[in-house]
Amino acid sequence: MAETFTFQAEIQQLLDILVHSLYTEREIFLREVVSNASDALNRVQFELLTNRDIQDSDAELAIEIKADEEAGTLTISDSGIGMTHDDLVNNLGIIARSGAKAFIEAMKERNAGAATDVIGQFGVGFYSAFMVADKVRVVSRSYKPDEPVFAWESDGGATYSIEPAERETRGTDITLYLKEDAKEFLSDWKLKDIIRRHSDYIAFPIYVGEDEEATNKQTAIWRQDPKEVTDEQYTDFYKMLTLDFEEPLHRIHMRADVPLQFYALLFIPGSGEPSVLSPRKQPGLKLYARKVLIQEYSKDLLPEYLQFVQGVVDSEDLPLNVNRESVQATKVMANLKKTVTGKVLSELKRLAQKDKETYLKIFERFARYIKQGVVVSPMDRTDIEPLLFFTSNRSADENDLISLDDYVGRMAANQEDIYYILGEDFYNVARSPHLDSFRQRGIEVLYFTDPVDPVMLMGLSDYKGHHLRNVDEADIDLSSVGEAQPDETPSRENLAEDIFESLRSRFADVLGARVRDVRSSKSLTGSPARLVSDEHSASRNMFRLNRLLDKEHELPVKILEINPRHPLMHNLSGLLATNADNPLVNAVVEQVFETALLQDGIHPDPSSMAARLTLLMEAATGSPASDLNFEAAPPVPAPETDEA
Repeated sequence: MAETFTFQAEIQQLLDILVHSLYTEREIFLREVVSNASDALNRVQFELLTNRDIQDSDAELAIEIKADEEAGTLTISDSGIGMTHDDLVNNLGIIARSGAKAFIEAMKERNAGAATDVIGQFGVGFYSAFMVADKVRVVSRSYKPDEPVFAWESDGGATYSIEPAERETRGTDITLYLKEDAKEFLSDWKLKDIIRRHSDYIAFPIYVGEDEEATNKQTAIWRQDPKEVTDEQYTDFYKMLTLDFEEPLHRIHMRADVPLQFYALLFIPGSGEPSVLSPRKQPGLKLYARKVLIQEYSKDLLPEYLQFVQGVVDSEDLPLNVNRESVQATKVMANLKKTVTGKVLSELKRLAQKDKETYLKIFERFARYIKQGVVVSPMDRTDIEPLLFFTSNRSADENDLISLDDYVGRMAANQEDIYYILGEDFYNVARSPHLDSFRQRGIEVLYFTDPVDPVMLMGLSDYKGHHLRNVDEADIDLSSVGEAQPDETPSRENLAEDIFESLRSRFADVLGARVRDVRSSKSLTGSPARLVSDEHSASRNMFRLNRLLDKEHELPVKILEINPRHPLMHNLSGLLATNADNPLVNAVVEQVFETALLQDGIHPDPSSMAARLTLLMEAATGSPASDLNFEAAPPVPAPETDEA
C-alpha cells in the first residue's frame, strides 16, 4: 500500500524555481540524472572493493537509457548502490535536506531568476527532471541483499508517495513521463547527442535504446598516464574537440594531486584562425568535474591573453553551484587558474629556450595575444617577457627573431638602454633614417612592426633594469656608446651657419604648425632628414593606437631634423640662394617632410604624394619649374588647434 508524504512548506516554491528559472537548457536534466547514476555506480564499485556480500555482486556496472514512444516515457536505469525505503525518503523526499530553506533565502536575496551565483552544493540536480516531466517514478533495489524494493513517485506537487515495487536486480530505474513539449527526448539520436556532449567521459558505459555498444567513450584521455597515450590518440582527440584539419603545434598534458587534484589536456592550435567548422565558437576551456562537463567555455581557467589555448580541465575538488552550470568563485578555482596558467607559461618558456623553432611557430600565430598580456596581466609580466621575440637591425630577414635576453646579452660597450623603432614592416623599418647613427656605432635596435606593439609598450617600459627607448627620441646621446665606425656614406661639409639658418627658416615657414621645430641633425649620415620626438610628444603612440582601433586620430607633431651635410640640403640651399621664389624649393621641402612621415610609417595618405613626385621628376628631366603647377599636389594638412 502506498504511503503519502507531504513535502516541506517551501518545497513547492523550490520546485518552481528549479523547473522555470535555474537551468538555461532543458536538456541538462539528462546530464544531471546520468551524473546521479554515475555516482551510484561509483559508490557500489567502492563497496565491492571490501564487500562481496551484496546484491548482484557480478552485475555489470552500467547505465541504460530507453525511450518508449507509445507510453511517452524515458527511463534511465543503473546498476548502482540502490536505495532503501529510508534512502528514498531522505534522498528524494527532502530536497537538499540540509539546505532547501537556505537555498530559497539565497535566491530571494539575489532577487534574480537564475541561481548561478548561489554558493553551496544543495544536491537538487535530480529535480531538473521536472523541467521535462509531468511525473517522475523511481524504482530502486538496494545493494543490501535482504532489503525490499520500493518506488518513489511525484508529480512535482505538494506531496510524493512511496510504495512496494518490483525490480529483479540491484540499482535504480528513473522513469520520466514526458510533457507534450518534451517529446523530442524520445529520440535515440537526440539522447546520444546529449550524452556525447555532456557525459561522454562518464567512467561507466551508457547504453541508449537497443544498442549493444556504449554511446560514451568512458575513458577520459586527459586522465590517462601520458606514457600510455599515443601521438595519434592525442591528435584524434584534438581534431574531435576542434574540427581543426591541422595538427596542433604543441600539447600540454598535466596531472596534479596537490594543492588540489585535477587533470588537464591543453593544445596550442596549428592555425591562428579557428576552422569555420569548429564547434568551439568562443574562447575558453572545457571544464569537467569528475568527468562531467560543467562549462563548455570556461574563461576562468586561463587569463585573457592565453585564450587561444584549447583543451579540457577536469577537477576532483571543484565546488559547484547548485545547477553545475557555473563554478563558485572560490580559492579552489583561483588556485586552479593559477596552476594551469603557470604550467602553460612555463611550458612556453621551456620551448622558447629549448625548442626555438617550435616556439616561433607558436609566436608567429599568437604573438598578439602574448604581447597584450604584458599590459592586461602585469602580474604575469616577468613570465611573459621571455616569450617576446622581435627582429632587429642585425636580423638577416623578417623571420630572424631574437629575445630580449638575446638583445641584452650582446649590448654594445657602455650601453644602458634598449633601443627600438616602430614601423609598418621589416623592410620599411630597415631603411629608416633613425638607424643611421646606431648602425655607425654597432648598436642593435629592435624592430617593433606589429600593430599591437604600441599597446605592448604601455606595459613594457623596461627590462631587467634597462629602459626601452624609441630611436626617434630627440635627446638620445650615443657619443659614449659602442665604437664609431668610419662613415662611408658620400657627404659634404656642414653648411655654413648663415646658409643653414636660411634653409632652416624656409622649412619652418613652409611646414608651419605641422612641425614643432626645425633644427640641424648631429646623427644623420646617409639620410637628408628625420622626424624626432621630444617631451611634448609623449602621446605620439596614440596615433598608432587610435589608427589600429579605427578611431579618429591626428598626426603627431614632431621636430624635423635636417642633415646639413647631405647633398640634397646643399643643392636646396643653393637653389634658395639663387632664386628664393622658385616653386621647386617649397615642393622639395614638402616632399622631404612627407618622406619622413612615410619612413616613420605615419603618413596618412602615401598615394597623395604621387602628383608632387611626378612634377618633381618633370622638373628633374628638363621642364621649367615655372611651368609646373605644384599647387595641384596639396600637402599634408596641419593638425587642428584650439584657440584660446
